[in-house]
Formats: sequence, structure tokens, C-alpha cells
Amino acid sequence: MRSLNRLKWLHAFEATARHGSFTGAAEELGVTPAAVGQLVRALEEWVGHPLLLRSRSGKERLTLVSEAQDALTDISNGLDSLESGLKKLRGRSARSVIILTASQVLVMNWLMDRINRFSEQHDSIDIRLDVTERLMDVVHGEADLGVRCGPGDWPGLSKTWLMDEEAVVVCSPGLQLNDRFGTAEWLSEQKLINDDTPHPGANFPSWDDILRKVGAPKAKMSSLHINSTSAVILSALSGRGIAVVRRALVQQLIDNEQLVQLFPKHCWPLTWSYYLVMSEHSRMRPEVQVFHDWLVKDVKRTF
Repeated sequence: MRSLNRLKWLHAFEATARHGSFTGAAEELGVTPAAVGQLVRALEEWVGHPLLLRSRSGKERLTLVSEAQDALTDISNGLDSLESGLKKLRGRSARSVIILTASQVLVMNWLMDRINRFSEQHDSIDIRLDVTERLMDVVHGEADLGVRCGPGDWPGLSKTWLMDEEAVVVCSPGLQLNDRFGTAEWLSEQKLINDDTPHPGANFPSWDDILRKVGAPKAKMSSLHINSTSAVILSALSGRGIAVVRRALVQQLIDNEQLVQLFPKHCWPLTWSYYLVMSEHSRMRPEVQVFHDWLVKDVKRTF
């Protein structure tokens, strides 16, 4: 005879193992941390030994014992199979949901059009966007997939390279009224916008690097410093000055002639690239794999 209580225990245990805490599991399951802890303890009493090692310090206060680690994959697969069976019972009305995370500026200027095209071709899969500037904890299930720009060193994640990146110099078309527009001398007379968002190890060029490469004199005006890439792009769009930004974040605006790329013969390659990341657990979900394969193919087609 099957026990539904055991199913609840397994659900709570699997969520706790992914999040590394009762709190994270509780947020996912819509219950209190105390309720999750009670369910996990009931499972531990049933199997006759602890399944989690408790610690009072560190980001992940709960870690799996070796026996539990060996069983977790089977438990996760079993819960996924149950979910798949429920969807089959619902028939054609069943819909799958994928949680995708990316930064606001990347969603607006690069990702949204792709999501719209994906949805047109896969109307049974819903994409739920979690737009944030922080790195979502994809390892522990805060999102199924993430599009990240960086060096590619994210432990515990499966990553797929999407494309390399470079910095470009852009400004509003309204600045073209000047007769010397686009010359090195003209650039040195403009207000230069600095993106103070951290780019550790990306080889992101400074304005001194750019002025030197294009042969421009030292800047004559005070510069503008902004610690948000979105705000940097908005400032450039409004004609506040000249900005240096990652190409993928402004290519659509350049194509639509909302921004003008300056000195297109020069390039400033970055050591960061774009990756699609996901956990091994998410990779086992068919709908996640469908989106992964589609996005990789779409990026190759358009770049």
C-alpha cells in the first residue's frame, strides 16, 4: 500500500536538498520552514537515520549525507515522472512552465524578441521571466535557466556558450547635427558616460583606452559616472553623452537607428562571453531542454 504522507516527505526533502535550506524549500512549496523541517524529520525517522547535516554557518546550512546524495537523483526523477503523469491526465490543456532569469537590460534589448519567437513555435510551454541584476541561484532552483555574461566559472552549473562579446561606443542620433560629428577631436569635446557596473576580469575598456586607440586628444569635459548599465544606455539615448557598452545590449537600438555606433572600424573584445546556464536537475526536464536547444540554435542563426 502506498502512503501519501511519504510522498509529501519526499517532496519536502527533494526541495530542501536543492535549496540547501528549509527556508528556500518553504518558499518554493508555499508553506512555512517549520512545516518543511517537520516533513523532512518524519522521513528521517522512517528511514532510521539523518539525511541532512545541519550547520550553523555558511550559505548552505543543510548538506546531504552520502546515502541521501545517492538517492536524490532517483527521487527527483520520480517526482518529475509524477508531474509528467499528471500532465498526461490533463491532456492537451496541460502547459509547462520554465523560469528564466536574466538582467533587465539584456531582457529588453536582446532576449525578449527571442522569447516571443519561441512562444510562437512552442505554445504549450510558458516562459516566466525573473528579471534581476543579481545572480539567481540556479543551482538550487530559484530559476530553471539563466542567461549570464561572464567568465563562465559558475560552480555546479551546466553552461552552454552562446556568443562572445565586445564593447562599442554609441551615442544619440541627435548629436549628429555637429559638423565634426564622429571625429576623434569631436569625441574629446563630448561628455563621456562611464559605466561603473563591475566587470571583473572582462578587460572592459576605459575612456583613456578608447581615446588613445581612436587618436583623440584628452577629454575636455567632465565625465558622467553611473553604476547601472540600463541607466547608461538611457543616458546615451537621451543625448546626455557618449557611452561605451556591451554590443549585445545595444545592437537592437543600433539596428533601429535609436543609437549610432561610433568608430565601427575599431573593436574592444571582452574576455567575458554569454552563456546559457542551468542545473543538472533542470536539464532533465524535457521542456527546459527544448528551450535550451532552441535558444542555442537561434543565436547561431542570428549571429
